[in-house]
Amino acid sequence: MDYKSSGVDIEAGYESVRLMKKYVEGTMRPEVLGGIGGFSGAFSLSEIQKMEDPVLLSGTDGVGTKIKLAFLMNRHDTIGIDAVAMCVNDVACAGGEPLFFLDYIACGRNYPDKIAAIVKGVAEGCRQSGAALIGGETAEHPGLMPEDEYDVAGFAVGVVERKKMITGETIRPGDALIGVASTGVHSNGFSLVRKIFDINEENLKRFYPELGMTLGECLLTPTRIYVRMMKAVRDAGVTVKGCSHITGGGFYENIPRMLPDGTAVEIRKDSYPIPPIFPLMAKTGQVDEHVMYNTFNMGIGMCLAVAPEDVERTLAAIRSTGDAGYVIGSVTAGDKTVTLH
Repeated sequence: MDYKSSGVDIEAGYESVRLMKKYVEGTMRPEVLGGIGGFSGAFSLSEIQKMEDPVLLSGTDGVGTKIKLAFLMNRHDTIGIDAVAMCVNDVACAGGEPLFFLDYIACGRNYPDKIAAIVKGVAEGCRQSGAALIGGETAEHPGLMPEDEYDVAGFAVGVVERKKMITGETIRPGDALIGVASTGVHSNGFSLVRKIFDINEENLKRFYPELGMTLGECLLTPTRIYVRMMKAVRDAGVTVKGCSHITGGGFYENIPRMLPDGTAVEIRKDSYPIPPIFPLMAKTGQVDEHVMYNTFNMGIGMCLAVAPEDVERTLAAIRSTGDAGYVIGSVTAGDKTVTLH
């Protein structure tokens, strides 16, 4: 008896590393030390030491049940982008620059081509965010997970000058809310999505004219990464007073997280174009409007609070990175509530 007969194929693990290496190398930064394959990832702090008062930021997350769609569609090269996005967007939300990322893939059986495809997506997410992929782990779990299934998660570490952290403390009534468009459902609410559409392989292949693509293509669209957009806003000289990454919990849970005591927000639902996937879900599943805004991003992946005089500069900076921004509401006096009208 050997390890392979128990369900763990060490040689497959070596092959996975060989196949993914070219993707990982494309994410390297000058601060990365030692290359790929060590027991730990090493990242030099020489540049950080030049900062006046550096603060390390971190974010960790997974993809949730969206991963089920990747299984059904047998497409594994985008789900890694989602894993990176969920982490680096949180770092960017605090005003930080992501420095590096590590991933963790648990699988029932190590199929090297599949693992390499997942890591290709992770590397693409790192490339989009400027983070180095400095390490990771692929764990084979025979008997615990089905052979053809996996889960992927990770964490990012970033840095920001303390005085440039986005804390929400300076938000005041009269400030403007800028919404930055999402690419669709992103990576939250998929337990409800799968129930609405009774997700299976056949249903995912159904073409919807209002979507302009199949349901599966729409739902598997990767989460937008907002790191470069946030940097462009900073470089434009805008002071972002508050920032909310609209993930699970939608508008009602996430926007109040950036608000100081004594403030609230009012949002105009007709102030931006809502992607057709959301009204399709609401109609198909007979989902109440409040539930929709309390579960999904509804077309807004990031929400910024800025002074009224900074609105035009903010919108121009958002456009410069290929993103779309809209004035979706304003800050009012209140008790950290969100009012939609």
